[in-house]
Amino acid sequence: MANVSVIGAGSWGIALAAVLESNEHQVTIWSAIEDEIQMLKVRREHVTKLPGVKLSENIRLTTDLSEAVKGMELIVLAVPSVFTRGTAAKMRSYVEEQQLIVNVAKGIEEKTLMTLTDIIEQEIPQARVAVLSGPSHAEEVGRGLPTTCVAGARTKEAAEFVQNVFMNDVFRVYTSPDMLGIELGGALKNVIALAAGMADGLGYGDNTKAALITRGITEIGRLALVMGAKYETLSGLTGIGDLIVTCASVHSRNRKAGMLIGQGRTTEEAMEEVQMVVEGVYSAKAAMGLSEKFQVPMPIIEQVNQVLFHDKFVKEAVQELMLRDKKAEHEKMWEATE
Repeated sequence: MANVSVIGAGSWGIALAAVLESNEHQVTIWSAIEDEIQMLKVRREHVTKLPGVKLSENIRLTTDLSEAVKGMELIVLAVPSVFTRGTAAKMRSYVEEQQLIVNVAKGIEEKTLMTLTDIIEQEIPQARVAVLSGPSHAEEVGRGLPTTCVAGARTKEAAEFVQNVFMNDVFRVYTSPDMLGIELGGALKNVIALAAGMADGLGYGDNTKAALITRGITEIGRLALVMGAKYETLSGLTGIGDLIVTCASVHSRNRKAGMLIGQGRTTEEAMEEVQMVVEGVYSAKAAMGLSEKFQVPMPIIEQVNQVLFHDKFVKEAVQELMLRDKKAEHEKMWEATE
């Protein structure tokens, strides 16, 4: 049994806390919002973000960050990506040398183009940092449906510790040293999922979605490989696996926001209607920044940015994608035959 804290009481934090408690760990959940903690104490469930998932009475609930950090064998950082840096900065003075923090959010910081684990390492240099990601909607994890994820860390020891803490008969965890690939796959798939949702909102079919998923992973893979990630990661759970589930699932807030935009809502109206953080909207500009920085063409992500931030009509964006210059699917395959 380990002492584990979950920093952030959103749907994903609550679902993972339930997994950890079922594994007989001593779990503490922290939120900066007093009303949220009071609701969890009284109702033992998050009635707006994850209704129906009951928390054990054994789980501690607090708004005291020092209580949630000091002495913990594992700290699960589960705040939305836009709050990662600020929360990490507040945690810094409480984190001990070599204390292990696992990031479970998905995103790229817009201004710096840094991954979330890079941000945590910058803000809390004394910590060991890992990442847990994969095709894993909170709604299903909270209900105990079979799910697989990947734990990434700079050392095998740290990755295996995270694996051992989380893994059970319905929550399977693999390990990987490719933290960069895991984080890029997790963040950029949200932008592609917005495009998939927009296509759904326009009433397009399965052919369109299949095209977006396959060409989307091509875009993500091109960038990730140039940045130093591994092909195997992008072809695995945190690449194509996470992309498929986020583009297709009824639980996907990114797909839902995209669908509302495809139906005519503005970006702001769609985000307000979803009522949860739509990570893809925050990652879209960062994805475009990485595309420009590393000179990697990402036409789907470029068109998503045009729709989100430059008032482009979704149908016009789709038409531009369809009418791009003729290309081979894999140019190097032709080169190999010459």
